[in-house]
Amino acid sequence: MTTAEPACTADQLPSAARGGPVGMTLARAARAHRIAMGRRLRELGLYPGQELMMMVLWDCGAVRQSELIHSLGLDPSTVTKMLQRLEQCGLVLRRPDPSDRRAVLVETTEEGRALRGGVERAWSDLEESSLAGIGPDDRAELARLLDLVADNLREEAEEAGDCPPLNC
Repeated sequence: MTTAEPACTADQLPSAARGGPVGMTLARAARAHRIAMGRRLRELGLYPGQELMMMVLWDCGAVRQSELIHSLGLDPSTVTKMLQRLEQCGLVLRRPDPSDRRAVLVETTEEGRALRGGVERAWSDLEESSLAGIGPDDRAELARLLDLVADNLREEAEEAGDCPPLNC
């Protein structure tokens, strides 16, 4: 009895994606990156995506929840749920905005600020792991090209009515 070749493998480009091989590769890389980052964040008690919210708060300080939603480009209910979890863990604090009692300010707690070094190490470690075997010049070119892709996609997202990132 012989084993049959699998009908599909992870290395094959799906027939429906033949018009977008770069996009498919980008999607696979993004998924693998998220999984690998998730493993690193688990050690810090965070879930993927939460570190991105924390990064905004570390850089910007206290911000309105509505601005955080716009900055992250996520659905308000998703951000609210993330904030609830982070608040329950003692990593963020939400309070009324003194200048507008209807608005909510979000900021990191001391415990949340203490995670910054671990998140920085996780991102640096994953960067080195992801780009192993790629020299400095090629890394710079890859970053430049991915920035172009991101700019093109951001333009499309803005045309669809999404808000631009928060500027601190």
